[in-house]
Amino acid sequence: MIDNKIQAGKRGLHRVVFGRTVVVLLLLLLQAGSLFVLFSWLSDYTVFIYTAVTVLSVVLVVHIINRDISSSFKIAWLIPVLAVPVMGTLFYVFLKSQIGSRVINKKLRGMIQETAPYLKQDSEVARSLRNESDEVANLARYIDLYGGYPAYRNTEVTYFPLGEDKFEEMKRQLETARKFIFLEYFIVEEGLMWDSVLEILKRKAKQGVEIRFMYDGMNSLVRLPYDYPKEMVACGIQCKMFAPVRPILSSSQNNRDHRKILVIDGHTAFTGGVNLADEYINKKVRFGHWKDTAVMVKGDAVKSFTMMFLQMWNISGLAPESYTRYLRTELNFPRPPKGYVIPYGDSPLDNERVGELIYLDIIQHARHYLHICTPYLILDDETDTSLRYAAKRGVDVKLILPHIPDKQYAYLVARTHFPGLIRAGVKIYEYMPGFVHAKSFVADDDRCTVGTINLDFRSLYLHFECGVFVYDNPVVADVEADFQATLKNCRRITLADCKEYPFAKKLAGKALRLIAPLL
Repeated sequence: MIDNKIQAGKRGLHRVVFGRTVVVLLLLLLQAGSLFVLFSWLSDYTVFIYTAVTVLSVVLVVHIINRDISSSFKIAWLIPVLAVPVMGTLFYVFLKSQIGSRVINKKLRGMIQETAPYLKQDSEVARSLRNESDEVANLARYIDLYGGYPAYRNTEVTYFPLGEDKFEEMKRQLETARKFIFLEYFIVEEGLMWDSVLEILKRKAKQGVEIRFMYDGMNSLVRLPYDYPKEMVACGIQCKMFAPVRPILSSSQNNRDHRKILVIDGHTAFTGGVNLADEYINKKVRFGHWKDTAVMVKGDAVKSFTMMFLQMWNISGLAPESYTRYLRTELNFPRPPKGYVIPYGDSPLDNERVGELIYLDIIQHARHYLHICTPYLILDDETDTSLRYAAKRGVDVKLILPHIPDKQYAYLVARTHFPGLIRAGVKIYEYMPGFVHAKSFVADDDRCTVGTINLDFRSLYLHFECGVFVYDNPVVADVEADFQATLKNCRRITLADCKEYPFAKKLAGKALRLIAPLL
């Protein structure tokens, strides 16, 4: 028995040392080292080269200051450009001259144009929403015109306060599939959750159900074999990796597919924070109890999730897509569902911050209360100011964050925001049993959003994301009830706690905050 364990340990060590992950990291480090040597050589080789780069850095500073980007990103780039002009300037030029992101953006724009005819706003729905609320109608108009996703009625929304709840319903709904299943997830790892889902998918594939499965390429580093798509195809499952990680320094590697989408037969969709790995259903303990949330959407609004998936899938597609075959006629509910549902996607490549602007709209229009769950709190000035102002004008602003963080650097940066927010009247709580991975906003008993978007720069600026905004629907009360239930397991952070926080950690957080947008 002991010998078997030793041999298993040796095999595991062999996979780590000689696996693809280590090779990729070594090649990336080699490229980074080569660039460092090149930059150092150029800075010392001649006065002419150094002077030329210095002039370029001055031009670059003016360019960065005048760019239409967040001031936090401007500061994060100005520091290296001014501190080490040669390396900072050449590194900036190197990253911004990459064509990978532009190619992906061009393909995605093409896919959005192709699906636009199937995502037209119903004028009657828009008119009805306008009669009920001008401010929500204005938000819906923005999401439609700049995000490409309309508002819907005739849609039921079910809220899941834990990943375990979503998992059980997800399996039940998968069993009902007759035509197609689409899955798009950020994290997939073999274990109870994924193995259970995969068993259903294999069985459905044998029954003739079309299955498409897409996951982010980061999984190939540690979670799944690089040739995993071939294994899936052998099981009758169409499979793609989004942006496979390659040993090439490129800015496009920074834009990950952080979405979590499941669509079944065009009538049912899931989204939220729950990925396909055992920690999300508390079958594997990583950071104490894992608190996550998700929603199931049934009805007309599922069309947006169907098209959202096909847009991403066909970025690397060659054959023309037959979109109409994945559209479903309207569901007839025994009692028409109340309210409005707006699924939305967000791309980091189009300079339109759909996810953040939806969050800001909820913050700025909150009148009585605003309750937020988020795993991270790395804010730009606009969001920070909006939260403070909401509290100052009398809104009950409460945030729930993890007590046991999964990323120490992110927690250190989050702590730098605490004092200013608390002094403004924002109430900050930590979930004592463990880690909060939920991403939800709920306000005034009439609106909420649940999705994949964290309150950090990666989600708001660098990743592909999605969510669903809900207005005047019973699910809003469910989200608020769960927030109140979760609050009972939380501890409120005070200014005294902030003062007692170790000085070294405060200093580290402030230093990291300078480059937070680049992390």
